[in-house]
Amino acid sequence: MDIAISKNGIPIRLTEERWLHISLGHPEIADYYYEILDTIEEPEIIYKGNYDSLITVGFKHKISGKFLVVVYKETSQTDGFVITAYISNKLNLFSKKTILWKQ
Repeated sequence: MDIAISKNGIPIRLTEERWLHISLGHPEIADYYYEILDTIEEPEIIYKGNYDSLITVGFKHKISGKFLVVVYKETSQTDGFVITAYISNKLNLFSKKTILWKQ
């Protein structure tokens, strides 16, 4: 398990169980473990997700013109966890989401 610190200063856990879920469900992301953690710590933009989740988008780890998306939840002031992560090229999917933070 590794931990990244969110822009809100909250430790976000990437557990082995979540990593297996992510890497098996999205095999194209299997080589981007540390980039997931980096996207939580240094996102380009953070959107409000569903059910109190946060969606971070990172462009600095572009993968063939695509970008990294990480969905996580901050459960308290001292804990949070990664829900999922994937690679996308469809930024317009977030056009109706509320922007919470932007670089």
